[in-house]
Amino acid sequence: MQTVLAELRTVAEGIDPLQVETACQMIADARRIMLYGCGREGLQIQGFAMRLHHLGKLVSMQGDMAAPPMMPGDLFIVSAGPGSLATVSALIGQAKAGGASILFLTAQAHSQTAKIVDHTILVTAQTMANDQKKDASTLPMGSLYEGALFVLFEAMILKLIVDLDEAPGSIRARHTNME
Repeated sequence: MQTVLAELRTVAEGIDPLQVETACQMIADARRIMLYGCGREGLQIQGFAMRLHHLGKLVSMQGDMAAPPMMPGDLFIVSAGPGSLATVSALIGQAKAGGASILFLTAQAHSQTAKIVDHTILVTAQTMANDQKKDASTLPMGSLYEGALFVLFEAMILKLIVDLDEAPGSIRARHTNME
């Protein structure tokens, strides 16, 4: 456990606070937000979408039956730890064609995808793109990146609570009563 926590701390300390600040401003300013991530990254993104909904943002996940079209004033938040994935690139292209801004999370700063988006948060953690290295993480495959996303997203929610002037009661009132 201590090794895992130490690895997560190292990744978290490497995230540029200015990148996070810009991303939070993009979220605060967005009319509507759609999110997407592949595999376990998608699970972290879904949790982030839920919290953004709790903050009163109009949120959907790409692929939902009721997801609206992406248009000017909207924000598409997408994660691709390994950098460039065909599905991610295609979805970014569609969102950009509709006029949406793109917030991209990745571990690969110089990927082709990072070059075509509006803003990137670099999360320098092991993904499946580099899990075969000699100095690999204790965690398997992309787990370090995925765990770092959880920590990052929770920190961003704390900042957005302040930025959006949300009260605990209003946040709780938006939680589902269907559990």
